[in-house]
Amino acid sequence: MKKSIILVLFLACFQRIQAQNFPIDSIYGDGIIVKRVDSPILNEISGMVFGKLNPNLIYVHNDSGGEPKVYLLDSLGNELGDIELLGAMNRDWEDIAIGPGKNGQSSIYVGDIGDNSAVYESITIYRFPEPSDKVESLKVNPEKIVLRYPDGPMDAETLMVDPISGDIFILSKRDKQNTLFRLPADKFSDGEAILEEVMKLPITSTVAGDISQDGSQIVIKNYLEIYYWQRNGSESISNTLAKSPVRLPYEPEPQGEAIAFNPKGQAFYTISEARFAIIPKLYRYPKK
Repeated sequence: MKKSIILVLFLACFQRIQAQNFPIDSIYGDGIIVKRVDSPILNEISGMVFGKLNPNLIYVHNDSGGEPKVYLLDSLGNELGDIELLGAMNRDWEDIAIGPGKNGQSSIYVGDIGDNSAVYESITIYRFPEPSDKVESLKVNPEKIVLRYPDGPMDAETLMVDPISGDIFILSKRDKQNTLFRLPADKFSDGEAILEEVMKLPITSTVAGDISQDGSQIVIKNYLEIYYWQRNGSESISNTLAKSPVRLPYEPEPQGEAIAFNPKGQAFYTISEARFAIIPKLYRYPKK
């Protein structure tokens, strides 16, 4: 048996034991297959987010080594076009988010935050305004910020933007209790910054997360589980995540690294990278 498979099995057992500490909640129903995304281009989707100005659009991107492009899908999973980020590099794009940008403008954030071996001294987040109209092909000049962790390189695959404060959050992956870091919204224009450590979470191996567009719900997932928090009013992200989560239904995926709420927060969606000759499926989990 290959070492990679042994590692996956070990992590699966560890995550399953850990998850038993959190109850399962029936807020959302079981996953419904929306579409099998059989695309030679979109074979390593590792980030997904719904549009705000274009609520029927889904923005996705590929993992490391892919083109520096964000791809557009409709809500049924059909490919529509792409947005090329000029001057950007896809070293290891791992997640995408939407939130307020410059002057509160709805903006798309792309996290070049992956670092499997924890060797890179810095990571990068790109930001550009969400297109106001549907597009088939677009080129943009994104803003970017170069970030460092306070205690040296880390691997991360989860990027979230608070729609209320505009603060940016990154969650580490490989430590036993994953670490939440924050970049205050007003620091993005500085071009460089050191992330602020916020807290440890009682989960590990996180690969994706999202905050609903009204700011009231948070989901974070690893390869086997989806964790859910309800946010009360103007409660801070850290205060919300300090509460014990509940687990939501999840259809196991071969390498599921993307999750997103729909614009009204009445459903969340997941999709996997293509692995083991399995065609990725776009799942929808409706709220009951």
